[in-house]
Amino acid sequence: ATALGVKLAERGHEIHFISYERPVRLPVNEPRLYFHPVIINDYDLFKYPDYTLPLSVKMAEVSRDHQLDLLHVHYAVPHATAAILARAMLPPRQQPRVVTTLHGTDTTLLGRDPGYGPAIHHALTHSDAVTTVSHFLKTETQRVLGFDGPIEVIHNFFAPGEPKRSREEVRLELGLKNEVLLFHASNLRPLKRIDLLLESAARIRPREAFKLVIL
Repeated sequence: ATALGVKLAERGHEIHFISYERPVRLPVNEPRLYFHPVIINDYDLFKYPDYTLPLSVKMAEVSRDHQLDLLHVHYAVPHATAAILARAMLPPRQQPRVVTTLHGTDTTLLGRDPGYGPAIHHALTHSDAVTTVSHFLKTETQRVLGFDGPIEVIHNFFAPGEPKRSREEVRLELGLKNEVLLFHASNLRPLKRIDLLLESAARIRPREAFKLVIL
């Protein structure tokens, strides 16, 4: 999402990031890029701090003050639900369009939870457009959530630079001969199930047939 915003700003669009903390990849002092922090207060009134309501209020505030045309929200919970609420806070002429991009946990985890599923379905139904990052996630969203609205598949984009070294040079640097190289890149949160990856790798025979690189 950060890379998408940066590229849009380079094309002349004004981009506002709304989040509880500044995205690590968001440049500082670049033209047409703005960051608006969401303040989360931990009141004794609530057992757990609430993020959705402060987020929706900040979305409505930024939309009003900067005449936003569009709110592009990643993850239905809590961002799409907050965006739908934020739009409802504004008069009709100040309401931005809402585009919701679903990621895996929206459907495969929270979508199955009766405490979240109906809220996700409501957010999707009231979004102006819905996208997913894979065809699998699209079909799962239709099946699990019973959502029959249009869904467009837009894969996570990545524009690699021109390679500066040959494949052979890189394999030599990694100490590879005829082995298969397995590569995993993620934020390594428990949700990514690195434990299953390591258990699976430990069962592969012969051991010399592969090398696993985790970034």
